[in-house]
Amino acid sequence: MPARRTALRLTLIAPLLLGSAASAAGCEIAVAPGSVPVPFSVAPVPSASASRPEYVCTAIYKILTDGAVRLAEYATGSTDAAEEGLRTTFATMATDVTAAGAKSADATQRAAVDEIAATLTTGSTAEDPKAFLDGDFSTIGQKLDGTCT
Repeated sequence: MPARRTALRLTLIAPLLLGSAASAAGCEIAVAPGSVPVPFSVAPVPSASASRPEYVCTAIYKILTDGAVRLAEYATGSTDAAEEGLRTTFATMATDVTAAGAKSADATQRAAVDEIAATLTTGSTAEDPKAFLDGDFSTIGQKLDGTCT
């Protein structure tokens, strides 16, 4: 009986496997960026170390990474809604970065965080938010480098 069940399973699955392999050759699948969920990342757990520079850096890098994934949905669009989506995402990121940076016990790090938040706010009010996305946003996290130790 088990051999019969295995044969039946293979009979049912084989066309799917072969069809997938045959149809995948030379085919392209378009996936809308908005349909891709934000990647799972382990957010820092609030604890007694919440004011430590390493904790703050992890929180801010997570905000920037998750924001970049959300920005991908709007980056390819050329409509007013896409531009507004970019602006709204930049503004939300600026607010979140400010809140995370306020927990830092390091004055140098807080200054870097304020600079990042100000840059994101500038992007949220820019006439061409795509230019900001392709320009300053690509290196924005580097402002925090050196303050995480």
